[in-house]
Amino acid sequence: MNKTALRDLAVLATRVAIGIIFVAHGWQKFTEWGLSGTADAFAEMGIPLPTASAWFAAVVELAGGVALIAGLAVPVAGALLTLTMAGAFAFVHAGNGVFVTANGFELVLALGAASLLLAAVGAGRYSLDRLIAPKLRREATSPAAHQ
Repeated sequence: MNKTALRDLAVLATRVAIGIIFVAHGWQKFTEWGLSGTADAFAEMGIPLPTASAWFAAVVELAGGVALIAGLAVPVAGALLTLTMAGAFAFVHAGNGVFVTANGFELVLALGAASLLLAAVGAGRYSLDRLIAPKLRREATSPAAHQ
């Protein structure tokens, strides 16, 4: 297997793993806590516009996670997920240290960094993005793209 194929498999594995985590968190906001419960929790944490922020976080995490898994609009999904994790870092976790056991930032930092990387590198060869965007496929396989 060549280096490009290994890279694309690594991107696929990362997309799926991170996507599953985001789907779980978005789903939790809709079903376990409910959007009103999520908004109430956001208000207690001092998150601005708690109802709008709860909707934004829930939709972006659920839809963005699905998009990562499918490899669809990955640069956009990655950017929006990075933004969501930046908000969680700034408003909730930054002052609590690193460890998640103390409500620290380790999970949001890892998820945000992975989302940022996916936004930058894209979905890779094994994705819906590559099937529906032939121009991107041509650019990624051209000799100039590998220099």
